[in-house]
Amino acid sequence: MSPRSASVNEELRRRSRERLLQAAVELVDEHGFEATTLADIADRAGSARGLVSYYFPGKRQLVQSAVHRLMHRTLEEALEREPRTEDGRERLARAIDAILGLARDRPVLMRQHMAGLLQAEGFVPCPEQRRLAELLSDTVARYGSEDVTADYPLLRALLMGAVYAALVPGVPMPVPALRAELFQRYGLDWEQGTPPGSDMDTGSDQGQDLSRFFATEERSE
Repeated sequence: MSPRSASVNEELRRRSRERLLQAAVELVDEHGFEATTLADIADRAGSARGLVSYYFPGKRQLVQSAVHRLMHRTLEEALEREPRTEDGRERLARAIDAILGLARDRPVLMRQHMAGLLQAEGFVPCPEQRRLAELLSDTVARYGSEDVTADYPLLRALLMGAVYAALVPGVPMPVPALRAELFQRYGLDWEQGTPPGSDMDTGSDQGQDLSRFFATEERSE
């Protein structure tokens, strides 16, 4: 039997990485960060334990990359949904709703993610985090920012603060109130994006299949 080509090997590695990212998100969402082991993730992904270490330095880096993947694909889906639009204010409204929706629908996962960002290593550079940054930067630019390098980090900080406020144990702020505050700051109309209680607001996504965010077919990062 002839050996596999380099391109075939690369595709197999890419698919293995995708399965690990999906397994990490699912298990942390179900059981929390501490209760999830790298062996659990490898088993769920159908991968050898050694492959986890091949792709990621450790569990926190894997989980952070996995959540950033979920975030950037959720954001991408919201920005490109029908009817598609190039209107910068509508796209910003969709972006805010996409991120706040994750805090509402996947509180365990997002709470663990926020806690991980407060660790010494902070943001872990990875393709998933870079893609999320690109999408948010583009959203800020389309909104009409004259200084994206300053306005993108501010939007990121405001979104992180809102997610944190929605997830504080014991004293969480309601997502609609956080949405109203962000919409007021950016001069957005309440009807833009995905207003709470509207036909477009499908409610909790908890338990739904996440495979569309970790598709094994090749696509650009």
